[in-house]
Amino acid sequence: MAKNRKNQAAAIRFGPALKASFLCLLIGGSAVGYVWQKNEIYRLGQQIRQRETKLAQLQNDNKRLGDQISILHSPVMIDRRAKELNLGLAPATPLQVVRLTETPVAPEKNGSRQFAQRPVTELTP
Repeated sequence: MAKNRKNQAAAIRFGPALKASFLCLLIGGSAVGYVWQKNEIYRLGQQIRQRETKLAQLQNDNKRLGDQISILHSPVMIDRRAKELNLGLAPATPLQVVRLTETPVAPEKNGSRQFAQRPVTELTP
């Protein structure tokens, strides 16, 4: 005898539909996740390229400014700048130069060197 569909349980009637919808959600969710990951990879790649470009630009600026500083610190440039600003600077005359002589320290006889001395403490009984 053939079974009547109206008498079947609801789980049996909606089971294949639920399985199909679950499978569709799984495939659709995986596709959305895949596209999201690809977009993240692309976005991060762009950030890396921008930051590498910025780093290269900063390194070039740093080198250029370092060269400029070395030029500005040269004695010729300092002398030229002092003349431009009319600072009245001139080389020192021999009378203005004070020379200090340093007497060499004689080495000790025993050859041992004492680098630090302990403070003297009094012993009280």
